[in-house]
Formats: sequence, structure tokens, C-alpha cells
Amino acid sequence: MCARPIAYVLSDSVGETAELVIKAGLSQYNNGEYKIQRIPYVEDKETVDDAIILAKENEGLIGFTIVDAELRQYVNEQAAIAGIEAIDFMGPMMQAMEKVFGTKPRMEPGLVHKLDEEYFKKVEAIEFAVKYDDGRDPRGISRADIILLGVSRTSKTPLSQYLALKRLKVANVPILPEVEPPEELFMVDPRKCIGLQISPEKLNDIRKERLKSLGLGDQATYANLQRIHQELTYFNKIVEKIGCTVIDVSNKAVEETANVILQAYHKNTNRM
Repeated sequence: MCARPIAYVLSDSVGETAELVIKAGLSQYNNGEYKIQRIPYVEDKETVDDAIILAKENEGLIGFTIVDAELRQYVNEQAAIAGIEAIDFMGPMMQAMEKVFGTKPRMEPGLVHKLDEEYFKKVEAIEFAVKYDDGRDPRGISRADIILLGVSRTSKTPLSQYLALKRLKVANVPILPEVEPPEELFMVDPRKCIGLQISPEKLNDIRKERLKSLGLGDQATYANLQRIHQELTYFNKIVEKIGCTVIDVSNKAVEETANVILQAYHKNTNRM
């Protein structure tokens, strides 16, 4: 073999998986000095033939991840005829899994890459929820899939994070009588907005517990029932002006509320 080994990576997708495995193997030889040429999106025998010729001319080897059984067999056969080492990363593994699971594989190229995309979408949604939490930046309102509105302690932040795990970009806006809601709130599609309603008594209990956890007395204005009624009255005025869906979160866990929001979101998305 050449002083600097050449590996041709064939794949019916981008070829990242095969390249990583090839690198791991080649690192054990020749002080890790090697050259890799990736040949992605292999869908026909002509591309395979070209790769075989290159490998033979340069005394290289082939590593491939191809899910199509016929094309995979063709690579193995042609490599054997040309006297080239061809490493089938998918074939033996899929055959073993088929025996264990008792079902046929989906035969869809690039599924790992699709899963990676889903992961990055989730991370992006989580970062979005953090950036546009508690009305920090009203510019997030126009970019959000869902905008949560509510007075303090209605689980806006936990809901935003939970929905982010579902790959939804969520902004949340606190509603306070002393603060005018951002103009952007009245410019977006009201179907994106979700108001979080809560009973005065429940909110009073939650806020008292919050004050205690902070080492403060529960007689503060924050937990004053009259103040709470004032906030909720203002909240009702705002959500009525927007014309958005309102969900009572008084006796709901975050997961329950999130499921209601998801149902409303998917229903409204189909209508948009």
C-alpha cells in the first residue's frame, strides 16, 4: 500500500459516519497519516465504478455506508473483482439487527443526519426560550412560534423550556398593570399567543410560598390578594384586546398545560 494510505468513503448520504470509522481505523496505522476522499450521495452503479477505478489506481481502500441492498452488493462484488478492500459498515450490522428485531429496515439514507438536525433544532429552541424569557427582548415576539402571557408565577418560564424540548420557539411576556405590554404583542397573529389564567386564591398561595422560600414575610404586596385581583383584571383586559386563547393553569402541572398548548398550537398551525 502507498506510504500515505488513501481511503475512499462512499455513502448514500453525506458520508460522515463512514469517514469517522475510517479515521478511527487509519489512526492505528502509519502514524495516523492518511488521505480521505469522500464521495457522498451515491445512488447509481456508475458512481461506484468510478470509485473502484480510483481506488485501484491509487492502491486505496473503500469504506461505505449504503442502505440499498442491491447497490451495497454491487460495491462488494466490483471491489472483489478489482482486488480492492471494501469495508461494508452497514450491511453486516443491518443484517444482524434484522434478525434481532424481526423486521425489515426502513432503507432510508441519511436518517442519522436527520436526527442530528432535530437535535440542533431543539438546542436552538432552548436558547431562544432563554434569550426571550420574561419579556427581556420584545424582538423575540415576532420570531416566536408561541408567545406566553401571564402575571408572575404562572409557570411561564418552565412552560417555555418544556415546549422548547418539543422544538418550539417560545417567548414569554409578563403582564403587569404598571408596564405597558410591548407593541409587538398586538402585531403578531393572535393565534400564536396563549394567556395563562389562574385563580386569585391559587396565585396567592403560590406567591406566599415563594416569599417564604426567599426568607421574606408573606405579607408583602406581592402576595396581597387585592394586588393579585388588580393584576388579574389587567391581564384579562390585555388578553381580551389581543383575542388570544386563554388556559386556566390553576390546578394543572406544567406537563398538562404544555399538552393543552401543543394541541392548540397544532390546531391553529393547520389553519394558518
